[in-house]
Amino acid sequence: MQDEQTGAPASPRRPLDPSSITRPDPALNTYYLFTSALTLFLFPFIYIPLLFKYRTLRYRFDEEGVSMSWGHFFQRETYLTYKRIQDIRVSRGVIQRWLGLSELALQTASGGSSAEMKIEGIKDADALRDFLYERMRGARDGGETGDEGGGVGRGPEGAPLTGSGNPAGMAAPGAAVADEALALLVEIRDELRRVNRDRGAA
Repeated sequence: MQDEQTGAPASPRRPLDPSSITRPDPALNTYYLFTSALTLFLFPFIYIPLLFKYRTLRYRFDEEGVSMSWGHFFQRETYLTYKRIQDIRVSRGVIQRWLGLSELALQTASGGSSAEMKIEGIKDADALRDFLYERMRGARDGGETGDEGGGVGRGPEGAPLTGSGNPAGMAAPGAAVADEALALLVEIRDELRRVNRDRGAA
C-alpha cells in the first residue's frame, strides 16, 4: 500500500490503545475558548468552569468499563461497564471538525434521553468507538442476554447500529457546550448553598 501524495509505502495504521487515553487532547481547550467567545459578555462565566473541567478531566479504560472524572472542589466521577452501554453516538460540530476533535456520547438503558457519559476531546473517535463496540459485544456474549437479547445490530454496509437504529457515527450533534457549562454552574451554586446550610445548622 502506497501513500497517495508521496508514492512511498504507507506505514500501517497503529491500533488504538485505549489505556493511553487518560486526558483530552489539548485542542479541547481551544474548542472551549472559541465556543465561550461566542457568548460575548458571558465569556468569563462560561469559559472559566470549562477551563477547570479541561484541566481536571481524566479518562480511564480498563477490562470492565470506562471511567471519567473531573473537578477541583467538587469532583464528579462516572463509571460505566461495557455491558451497560447501549448506544454510542459520535458528534463533530463545525469547530470540532476544524480542530480535528470528536465527542462520543455513551448512553445506557437507564440513562433517559441524555447521554450518561460524554467523552470529549478525542482525535481518533472512530477507532475508540470500534473498541467500545467490540467490548460491548464481548460483555454481552459472556452475559445473560447475548447478542440476540440486545446486541449491536448491523446496517446494510455492515456498520454497527446505534440504539436508535442509525449507523454509528451518524447521529445528530450533541448538546451545546454552553448548556453543559450552565449545568455545571448550577451544580456549583447548589453545592455552595448546601455548604452554607450545613454551616448555618452547625
